[in-house]
Amino acid sequence: MGKFDAFKLPLKSLSVGSHEYEYQLDTNWFTLIDGPEVSKGNVHAKVTVNNTGFLYEVLFRLDGVVEVPCDRCLEDMPLAIEQESRLIVKFGPEYAEESEEVIIIPETDGELNIAWFLYEIIALAVPLKHVHPPGKCNKAMSSKLRKHLAKSMDDEEDEDAFLLDEDFPEEVEETETNPVWDELKKLKDLDNN
Repeated sequence: MGKFDAFKLPLKSLSVGSHEYEYQLDTNWFTLIDGPEVSKGNVHAKVTVNNTGFLYEVLFRLDGVVEVPCDRCLEDMPLAIEQESRLIVKFGPEYAEESEEVIIIPETDGELNIAWFLYEIIALAVPLKHVHPPGKCNKAMSSKLRKHLAKSMDDEEDEDAFLLDEDFPEEVEETETNPVWDELKKLKDLDNN
């Protein structure tokens, strides 16, 4: 028995109509799939197969949490996943992808293993930039990053360095306020009362 046999949809033997399957994708599953973007998580997958008699509409609904490394401090961070996707499957002489949403599988196979499709849906739901909320990064790594960026700023402009003030608000130096603006704020507060 293969490690992803539970993810084979027996399309050829399904009766016309709707059929539902549910899967729990845990860290063990992510380890087995061995994908590059996500290696830990707990995601519930609901898969609905609608057999029309000449094609199969496969609807995916995934909800859960995955762990991905923070781009700034490299510690794992939780990331909520809520994704829906659709795949149209047809039978033909050999495997082919007509588009992102339509595939053809050999009629002799008669089944479709959806394990990798599930992983791709999850991986595509992960944003390009994933960082902890301000103040939640690993303090030691954040300190090393600031030192490195300070050195690189001497050599050239670094786009990420401009993000540091907003990413690390607890370390932003307080600036003196302008007394004129302070008086105007007081007047504004009086108007609101």
